[in-house]
Amino acid sequence: MASGLAALLDDIAGIAKLAAASLDDVASAAGKAGSKAIGVVVDDAAVTPGYAVGFTPDRELPIVWKIAVGSLRNKLLILLPAALLLSALAPGAVTPLLMLGGAYLCFEAAEKIIESFAGHDDAGDPATLALSSAELEAKKVSGAIRTDLILSAEIMAIALADVADRPFAVRAGALLLVGLLLTVIVYGVVGLIVKMDDIGLHLARRGTSLRRALGRALVRAMPPTLRGLTIVGTAAMLWVGGGIIVHGLAHFDVRTIPDLLERAAHLAASVPAIGAVTGWVAFAAGAALVGWFVGASLVGLLHLLPRRKAA
Repeated sequence: MASGLAALLDDIAGIAKLAAASLDDVASAAGKAGSKAIGVVVDDAAVTPGYAVGFTPDRELPIVWKIAVGSLRNKLLILLPAALLLSALAPGAVTPLLMLGGAYLCFEAAEKIIESFAGHDDAGDPATLALSSAELEAKKVSGAIRTDLILSAEIMAIALADVADRPFAVRAGALLLVGLLLTVIVYGVVGLIVKMDDIGLHLARRGTSLRRALGRALVRAMPPTLRGLTIVGTAAMLWVGGGIIVHGLAHFDVRTIPDLLERAAHLAASVPAIGAVTGWVAFAAGAALVGWFVGASLVGLLHLLPRRKAA
């Protein structure tokens, strides 16, 4: 009886070790895959606060919460099953789909830049002005969730490409962990950003002079912070989208542009002490230029040609 109990305990210990090893594999794969998607995460965190701006303070966090729930639904109910099916049935389609998503990011960024110079403003649109606050909130939330679907698809596809050679269970666990953790991080940061002015007002009204000064500084910092986030988000769209396209070209052995950017990055990396930073900046800038070219070309095709035909 004792020997049987000992054997059972040995079996349980063996199963526990296997489970721990599997969890370590999942965590390791998720960490590696998540780090590759950091550019899209920055973009997501930079873009989303704009959807909660313009509402009363009591509606800001509920709006962020609705978008976060929609983001989780996108990742776990739509993108995770689709990614696992894709990896099992058509692994060769991952890179082309990544490139299509990258091209879409470039298009979005180029369209924002062109519209900012053209002075186009959706806020002044009569159809938008005619909406009630509840209708406007619903429209903003649905728009944010649609944008999140594209960005989340990029995150999941980048993560999938990095764990494609792992066992199915590790792939599923890594994608699940990436989806959950990045959603919590992104929307936690977004919630903090949209409430920064309220936190500042709270500090400015009570406490020591240092606290009040800090509160006033937070309130004053909110408008330039949102403008800065818009710029960062647009730049991230260009460098992430362009980088995905460059890596896709290299994957299909179209080497001219990837080799040119790699040589530029290698040259910039030779700077003493800060070579790693300058090398990354050189490659990111080159990828952003590629992204701008692709995005501006798509904007021209999708906007200018139909207008010319109509004229």
